[in-house]
Amino acid sequence: MKPAATPPGKPLGPTVFIVDDDVSMRQALSRLIRSVGLHVETFSSAREFLRQKEPEVPACLVLDVRLPGLSGMELQKEMASANCRIPIIFITGHGDIPMSVRAMKAGAVDFITKPFHDQDLLDAIQNAIERDSEALKHRYEASELRSRYETLSRREREVMGLVIRGLLNKQAAAELGTSEITVKMQRSQMMKKMHVESVAELVRVAQKLGLSD
Repeated sequence: MKPAATPPGKPLGPTVFIVDDDVSMRQALSRLIRSVGLHVETFSSAREFLRQKEPEVPACLVLDVRLPGLSGMELQKEMASANCRIPIIFITGHGDIPMSVRAMKAGAVDFITKPFHDQDLLDAIQNAIERDSEALKHRYEASELRSRYETLSRREREVMGLVIRGLLNKQAAAELGTSEITVKMQRSQMMKKMHVESVAELVRVAQKLGLSD
């Protein structure tokens, strides 16, 4: 999928993508999902879906296994290779246990065999959207923390590394070959840029950034 771009105007709510080559099935699924207030976008092929921009809202993909050209299982692999994390719900009239196991091991949220109860699909969609909403929150948080870290100077990053190791200002100054007052000032500036007020909070941020065990 293409990288997400911020759409003009008000963002859409949670979005459900449907990829199915059967027109009547796409229409039926679209009506069902829209009936619970969700935004729906439909596609007749995997390639058509891959041209879609990745959404900036919680989303999931309702995906038929058997498709012309690129199959549903192959699309799942393409998405994984492109680091596209939209949760997938497979639907199929020709599924088997080994196929469903492969799909679930590859990260699918659910594997539903036709014919199915409407509520079973709606429950799976709700679960997938909640899962993606949580994942989006973590990704946005990680992006924000990374942006803050990138505002630090080289010395402020060095000071941060020593602080999360538990060194006091005096010890950090000895490590860096500078004065304690200089380290104190650099530490204060670093904490301000990282928007933290305690060492414990800084350690948690460092862990989220992968800077500390």
